[in-house]
Amino acid sequence: MKDASGKVIYVGKAKSLKKRLSSYLSRDLSTKTLAMMSKVCEIEYRLTPTESLALLLEVNLIHEYKPKYNVSLRDDKSFPMVKITNEDYPRVCITRKKEEDGSRYFGPYTDAKLLREALKIIRKFFPYRSCKELPKEACIYYRIGLSPAPCIGKIEKKAYTKTIENIALILEGATDSLIKKLSREMEAKAKEEKFEEAARIRNQIVALTAIGKQRETFSSNELEDLQGLLKLKRLPSRIEAFDISNIYGKEATGSMVSFYRGWPDKDNYRKFRIKTVEGIDDYQMLREVVQRRYSRVIAEKLPLPDLILIDGGKSHLLVAAEQIKVLGLNIPLASIAKERENIYIQKRKYPIKLNQDTPALNLIRRVRDEAHRFAVSYHHILRRKKIIGK
Repeated sequence: MKDASGKVIYVGKAKSLKKRLSSYLSRDLSTKTLAMMSKVCEIEYRLTPTESLALLLEVNLIHEYKPKYNVSLRDDKSFPMVKITNEDYPRVCITRKKEEDGSRYFGPYTDAKLLREALKIIRKFFPYRSCKELPKEACIYYRIGLSPAPCIGKIEKKAYTKTIENIALILEGATDSLIKKLSREMEAKAKEEKFEEAARIRNQIVALTAIGKQRETFSSNELEDLQGLLKLKRLPSRIEAFDISNIYGKEATGSMVSFYRGWPDKDNYRKFRIKTVEGIDDYQMLREVVQRRYSRVIAEKLPLPDLILIDGGKSHLLVAAEQIKVLGLNIPLASIAKERENIYIQKRKYPIKLNQDTPALNLIRRVRDEAHRFAVSYHHILRRKKIIGK
C-alpha cells in the first residue's frame, strides 16, 4: 500500500486478495488501521506460487521499504528468523533469538509454519546441513538427498559455501540474479564436459523459474497491454527509464533503471553525475544523460532496449527523442507526466489517458517509481559526501 507520494507504507500477504482488501475497506476498523487507510492512495500486488514463498517476499519488501505500518514485524524479536551460522560448513536453521555470534539472520517472519514450508522447498534443490554438531556418520538427511554430508567429506568447502550463498540470495529475494548466476555456471560445466554437475544446476534453475512462473505470467499481461497501447512492433521486454534529481541545481544526478520482462534488472542500472549543465535545467540534464548512455551503448555494441521511458511531460519526451535521433538510433519512447499520469508518445499531439487499474499503467508506474527512487538515493549519497565527506 502506497501513500500519495508513492511511498510504501504497508506490506502484507493474502491467500485471497479480494477478502484481504475487503477487510481493510469495512466500517469496523481499528484506530491504527483507519489511520493507515486514510493515507492509502495506491495498492500494488505481486503473485507467488505458494503462501510460504509469499512470506519470504513479504519480509524482503518490508526490509527494503521499512513501511511505517509494519512496525511489529520490524521490531518484535519474538518472531522466527532464518539463521545461517558462522562455521566452515554453515548450518541453516530457524531461531527466535538473534545473537552476536557472526551468524547471518534473515527475517523476522510472521508464520513459523510457512517459514518451515519455504525452507523445505529451498532445501530440496539446495541441500544444506541442519545438525547442531557435525556427526561422525551421515544422517538420514543425506540418504534422502537433503544434506550434502559435509560431516563425512562428501562435499568440498568451496562448493558448500556456494550453496549457502545461493540460499542467502533466495532469502533476500534475488532469485532473478541467482538464475543468471546459475546459468553461467551450467554453461561452464557443460563446456568442461561435467554433464552431471550441469544437469544438477539445470534442475535448480528449473525450480527457481517455477517459483517465479506466476509472476512472469502477470508481467506478460502488462507487457502485452503496453505493446498494444503504444502500438509497438515488438513486446517491450527490455525497458530503460530515466529520471533527473536535483535541489536548486545542486548535486544534480541522473538515473537509468532497466526492467526485463516487467521486473527490475538491477545489474543493468546506471547512475550519472551531471557534468555539463550548470543551474536548474532538467531538459539539458536529461539530454546529457541520454547522450552518455546511448553513446556508450553504440561504442560497446550493447543491445538496445525495446522502449525508453522518461519521467516527465511532452517536452521531456521531445528532448530525449531528439538526442536519440542525433545518435542515429531508432528506439520507441514514451513519457509519463507527474501530476495526472498522462502518457505521451511521439507523433501524437494529445496524451493517452488511462484508467487507474490499466495493466500498462501499473507497469509504467512501477518503472517510473523505481527510476525516481534510484535517482534520489544517488542524489542523497552525493549530498552526504559533500556535507560530511563520507
